[in-house]
Amino acid sequence: MQTNSNDKYYSDAPQLIKDFIYYEKIIKGRSELTVKNYYIDIRTFFRFYKVQQRRASDDNFSEISISDITEKDICSVDLQTVQEFLIFMKEDKNNEQKARYRKAVALRQFYKFLTNNKHLFEVSPLVNLELPSPKPALPKYLTLEQSLEMLSHIDTPDQKRDYCIVVFFLNCGMRLSELVGINLKDIRQTTGADGKTSYSLKVLGKGNKERIIYLNDACVRAYKDYLAPDETDPDVRAAAGCRNMSSQSDALFLSRRNTRISNRRVQQIVEECFKSCGLDNIGLSVHKLRHTAATLMYQNGVDVRVLKDVLGHENLNTTQIYTHVSSQQMENAVKNNPLSTVTPKKKQ
Repeated sequence: MQTNSNDKYYSDAPQLIKDFIYYEKIIKGRSELTVKNYYIDIRTFFRFYKVQQRRASDDNFSEISISDITEKDICSVDLQTVQEFLIFMKEDKNNEQKARYRKAVALRQFYKFLTNNKHLFEVSPLVNLELPSPKPALPKYLTLEQSLEMLSHIDTPDQKRDYCIVVFFLNCGMRLSELVGINLKDIRQTTGADGKTSYSLKVLGKGNKERIIYLNDACVRAYKDYLAPDETDPDVRAAAGCRNMSSQSDALFLSRRNTRISNRRVQQIVEECFKSCGLDNIGLSVHKLRHTAATLMYQNGVDVRVLKDVLGHENLNTTQIYTHVSSQQMENAVKNNPLSTVTPKKKQ
């Protein structure tokens, strides 16, 4: 597969690694972030490989170039080498289990590609590589009370836009990239046979997979309020729609420069909202709003299989973590019973 020679980020990569990166991006539809992480992990491995081969020093590990890694080098890697690499990352680089798991996955995928697509091996040398399974961490999320508190403290300069952003996150459970990518045409209005109007939203999720999210009343109100012109407080979206008919103006959420709002700007908006309601010191982030939406839906009776489709999860196992949250809450409820510390009276 031919790659783009102008891609500066991967300029250090040998051709076989570039082929893998572009295969994952173009054929498999992986996101830019995913393929970048694949490359970082594979590059780290071949830096280790060069140190092990005495072709580089560990003193400047993060600066080691892998541009001289040959096809022969890549084909010489065996299971033991990768196992030693994972031990090195644990003991010398203090990698947590989750980080080592990601590196093992990247390498196993790379050698699977070399076997199945490049036919360099009859059987991948890493087919029996055991993944260092990460301990499943329960997601952090806002309680219902904290969510309501957050929504009542959105006092930013672009209040209508920012309120709509937070409402979408908390009600729909969408990812940051999905929210930023929303276009005006993605929101559709449908009138049923009963005369009732419903709104739906098409989002582009991981792997360029589209899905439909149905908007509830809170989302529709926030959306309409954001788009409605107001002479006393004109919103960015309505003003930009009048002034700018470029492709950027199709974006639902705009910056003050009338361009599609960036991921980082949305993160800053959410951080400001956390701060204004006193939730800025408990390790929350934009992604935690997605966890909040999922947790609240599950706690209020949404079937986990339906929740899987709402969130755009490929595998039901990914969604099952929200059932663990509920189980933990039930355990805590029993532990917090005021009778939990009662001990039997000893007979006199």
